[in-house]
Amino acid sequence: MAIRQKLQKFIGVKGVRKQLGAIQAALAAQEVLAIQEALAVRTVSPTADAHEPAPSTMGVDINSLRYADVMGRPGVPASPPTAIPLTSGLCTQSDFARDAHRYWIAAIDLPLVLHRKHWEFYFIIQALHERGYLVPGNRGLGFGVGTEPLPALFAAHGCSVVATDQAAAQAVESGWTETNQHASSLLQLRRPKICPDEELERLVQVREADMNDIPRDLDGSFDFCWSACCFEHLGSLAAGADFVENSLRTLRPGGIAVHTTEFNLSSNEDTLETPPLSLFRKRDIEALASRLETQGHHVAPIDWNRGDGLLDGHVDLPPFSHEPHLRVRLAEYDCTSIGLIVTRKA
Repeated sequence: MAIRQKLQKFIGVKGVRKQLGAIQAALAAQEVLAIQEALAVRTVSPTADAHEPAPSTMGVDINSLRYADVMGRPGVPASPPTAIPLTSGLCTQSDFARDAHRYWIAAIDLPLVLHRKHWEFYFIIQALHERGYLVPGNRGLGFGVGTEPLPALFAAHGCSVVATDQAAAQAVESGWTETNQHASSLLQLRRPKICPDEELERLVQVREADMNDIPRDLDGSFDFCWSACCFEHLGSLAAGADFVENSLRTLRPGGIAVHTTEFNLSSNEDTLETPPLSLFRKRDIEALASRLETQGHHVAPIDWNRGDGLLDGHVDLPPFSHEPHLRVRLAEYDCTSIGLIVTRKA
């Protein structure tokens, strides 16, 4: 099939007219490269039922796409990124093309992959960095840290960190120890390529903390706090929302909380709410933001843009692949990650 016909089938007549002008020279030189560039630049919003996974495109199996196939091979920036500025919002394909994303993923010694967990780490780090919180002397509190690399990165920036996780017995019962997602000692947070061991030992403390009952001795002690896709596991939608509110009391006035969680893309009415997992709808997030704003806190405006990239229309189905994994089917709902940035009232 000719390239024009393939593109018309994929993005529609109007879309192909816009694209052909931009990639005409490439089409004449390298057909395969032109198709890849078209896929990376012009994204596809699914027009079928939201529950239908995106099909293979022009003979390319989307499940086989890797970061370099979609984003190319740009270098890692040599210096920390400037402000985007980042606001609350959803994980989208366009974020993976940012210099800030490449910089921070390299800083936490992870490969560049099209995975929303990496987006969550990037989102938390960039939100804190561009607001000036990753500086020596600041104190950070992590919830449900598991074995994530963020405590090591924050210590490398001179921040002292209290990294918390649930009690070991609860972690075993919940299955987190089986998947190496629970931390009970500093040894599990070692990342020598990110932070020297002596600095980690000096600046990072590990302790137990129940996210449904945050210890009072942590109140008012920190400049920032964070959690990466944790509060959807607290038993209910209400429990998750309560955690976000209660996490703010651990902050000093003007401190910042950055939390990510599961977002239901399929419905603003129906959702999943079970003891092990709850999926937050737009209405739930809006209600939480309104509640916090009423109390005098500031919630960074939420960007509800779902993205129009190729991978924004692709849903990873069970058994899940490691990449691409920006959208995922959980129960009967298509989901992605959402990040919230909240500043405690002064």
